[in-house]
Amino acid sequence: MLPAADDKIRPKPQNSMDRRHFLATAAAAPLAARAAVLGTPPRSKMGLATTCYMTYTRIRDPIAFMDHASSLGAGGVQMAIPNDAAAARNIRAHAEQLGLYVEAMAPMPKSSDTSPFENALKIAKEAGAVATRTGTSGGRRYEKWNSLNDWKAFFEESTAAASKIAPIADRLKMPVGIENHKDWTIDELAALMKSHSSEYFGVLLDFGNNIALLDLPESVMELVPYTKMCHVKDMAVESYEQGFLLSEVPLGEGILDLRKIVDGVRRSNPNARFSLEMITRDPLKVPCLTDKYWITFPDRNGLFLARTLSMVDRASARLQPLPTYDALPKPAQMRMEDENVKQCLYYGRQKLDL
Repeated sequence: MLPAADDKIRPKPQNSMDRRHFLATAAAAPLAARAAVLGTPPRSKMGLATTCYMTYTRIRDPIAFMDHASSLGAGGVQMAIPNDAAAARNIRAHAEQLGLYVEAMAPMPKSSDTSPFENALKIAKEAGAVATRTGTSGGRRYEKWNSLNDWKAFFEESTAAASKIAPIADRLKMPVGIENHKDWTIDELAALMKSHSSEYFGVLLDFGNNIALLDLPESVMELVPYTKMCHVKDMAVESYEQGFLLSEVPLGEGILDLRKIVDGVRRSNPNARFSLEMITRDPLKVPCLTDKYWITFPDRNGLFLARTLSMVDRASARLQPLPTYDALPKPAQMRMEDENVKQCLYYGRQKLDL
C-alpha cells in the first residue's frame, strides 16, 4: 500500500530545485482531494505501464497493479504476463471486471528458436491483451556497447530477430510494437519498419527516448505511421559538463509537443492505446561530449550534436531545474512517484482527451 501524505516529509520550496517538487505535489493536490471526497477519479483513456513504478514503489503483482491503476482512474495497464495460462485468464477476468485494457510484454524472438516468443503472444491473448511490447535491448546505446564492432553485431542480430516477428504477429493477429528504447535511432527504426509489410508488427512509440540519441524531439513523428502502442511521457533537459541531463517530468512540464504526437497517432492508428510511462527518478546523464558516447554512431556528425545542444540551451533557459528524488526519505519518494502519475492522468484528461 502506498504511504499517506505527510507534511513533515513534503519537500519544501526553499530553492528552484525544490520548487519543482513542490509544484508537482501542489498541482496534484486538487485531484487527490477530489478523489478523497468522490472516490475514484474519472476514468482516463490512458493506461499505466509498470515502469511508472519501477524506481521506488515497484508494484510487481499483476492483480495488485491493476487494482492500483484502477484506483487512480487509469484506463488500462501495460505489464508482464506470467507464463501460465491459468494466471493469464485470471488477469483477463480481473481486467474485465475493472474495465481496464491490458497490454503485454514479451522478449524479442531468437533467430534460431521463435517458440518462446510465439508462446508469449499466445499467453498475452489468454490475458486479453490488445497489444504486446517488445524491445531489442534493455540498455542505452552509449552505455552498453564499448566498440563499434560489438554494436554492429548486436544490430545485425536484432534485425534478424525482428524479421521473425511480423509473420508470427500476423498469424496470431496480435499487434506487436518494438520500442524505440535509447538504442536504435529514429532513422534506423524507421528503415526497419519500411522493410516489413505487416498489419500487426510496428512500433511502441516512446515519446521521448530518442532525445538521448541526439534525435530532435519532433523527429519522433517519423515513427507515428508505424505505431501500434505508446509510452506517453514528457521530457525536460538541462546542461551538464559532459553533455546534458534528461528527465521524464509530469505531462505538460517538458519540451514535447504532446498534442501533436497524440493527434498524429490517433490519425495513423485509431486502435493504438496510450500507456503512461512517467518514470520518477533522478536525471539521466547523456554524455554526448565524451569520446565513448560516439563509438557506436559512425554515421552521426556535428550537426546532430549542435542541434541538440542548442535545443538544450533554449529549454534550460525557460524550464525549472530538473527534479531529483534519490535524496528524499523513502515515504516521500513513493508519494512523489504516485503524485507524478496522478498529475499526468489529470493532465491527459484535461489537455489531451486521454
